[in-house]
Amino acid sequence: MMYSAPAKGLVSATLVFLASALDPVARADSQFPPAIEDNSFLIEEAYNQESRVVQHISTFAYFKTPVKSLAYNFTQEWPVGSQRHQFSYSIPYTFQGEGLGSGLGDLLINYRYQLAGREAPVTLAPRLSLVLATGDEGKGLGSGAHGLQFNLPMSKRLSDRLVVHGNAGATALFGATSSTDTGPTGKATLWTYNVGGSAIWLVTPSFNMVLEMLGIFSDDFDESGRVVNSTETIINPGLRYAIDVGSLQIVPGLAIPISHTPEETRVGAFFYLSFEHPF
Repeated sequence: MMYSAPAKGLVSATLVFLASALDPVARADSQFPPAIEDNSFLIEEAYNQESRVVQHISTFAYFKTPVKSLAYNFTQEWPVGSQRHQFSYSIPYTFQGEGLGSGLGDLLINYRYQLAGREAPVTLAPRLSLVLATGDEGKGLGSGAHGLQFNLPMSKRLSDRLVVHGNAGATALFGATSSTDTGPTGKATLWTYNVGGSAIWLVTPSFNMVLEMLGIFSDDFDESGRVVNSTETIINPGLRYAIDVGSLQIVPGLAIPISHTPEETRVGAFFYLSFEHPF
């Protein structure tokens, strides 16, 4: 698979992150003052939900091209017995213009294991997800195939003011059907690979500046029904702020995603809202 220049830079940056995170003399996350956690936008952090604490996350992503679209996603995260195990699910819904229609996307049911906690040199929480083909692929809302997704989030607090996160993962959609104007032409397993990272500047414990970069390398069918590869690089600068109301924490966030593909560069808007509380 050929990588674009931004994607090559992203892979190199991820390797630099791993080298710095694995520094044996670095302090563990637990040795730093508390700050906002588990509230990133496109990059997954490696912090499971604490015991008896639930989180409700809503995100909105808007782009004007190639058609106007507003993608909403709702995720709910629950600890299972302890912080070691976490169950969650994600429900996407997309509003599309140009007569394409709107509707539910493919659902994700997720399990995440806290492999290494804050006392370790790097915090790790691998996730395995079941992809359910609930979206209408004819409207561009889903893949039309069930699948599995794996992601490895890695987090490291480098100082009182700086946290870095890294992700690497893959999605396999089994038995996806290709089609042309004359009808279905065959089936194939479609793969998508993701690699990314972020740097979080803790301006204060409650106010953070966020810079994320994500590379997506995916399979799809072209107009003749053949499997082709595509790449997308997203740079996502933003900010977030935590508001504590008793035992409830509310975290709103804003970002400006810049998406680059070999065909075009798009600029959009991203809004994040999280509610976290004991149960």
